[in-house]
Amino acid sequence: MIIYGTALLALCHLLGIFLGDLLGQLMGVKTNVGGVGIAMLLLICARLYMQRRAWLPQMTERGVEYWGAMYIPVVVAMAAQQDVVAALRGGPVAVLAAIGSVLVCGAVISLINRMENPSAAEADSLLMKEHRHA
Repeated sequence: MIIYGTALLALCHLLGIFLGDLLGQLMGVKTNVGGVGIAMLLLICARLYMQRRAWLPQMTERGVEYWGAMYIPVVVAMAAQQDVVAALRGGPVAVLAAIGSVLVCGAVISLINRMENPSAAEADSLLMKEHRHA
């Protein structure tokens, strides 16, 4: 049933919020650190695990897919609840974590772009040229 997909999301959300609060306490910040992201990763891992074991009926998978499509608006609504002022008062750890995550994401994106197969890019370019002349 579709409701089981919703239940799986709720379980992942609660566990993600708990782990985010725990991570915030370990970092010395009195706020949730990455709970929503952790919940999303848990949902993805649970879905893949259940699909490989054939434990995910099609109707349940539809529920998971629905919430996967709704995840961005849910994340925006949940992020509005975050207390940024409390995070900044918690010390420079929050600011350093934000700066560090931006730098790491930029480095990973750059690495992925450099690892791209240049022959595939050239083949795409040739196909586009042939398509224009046809």
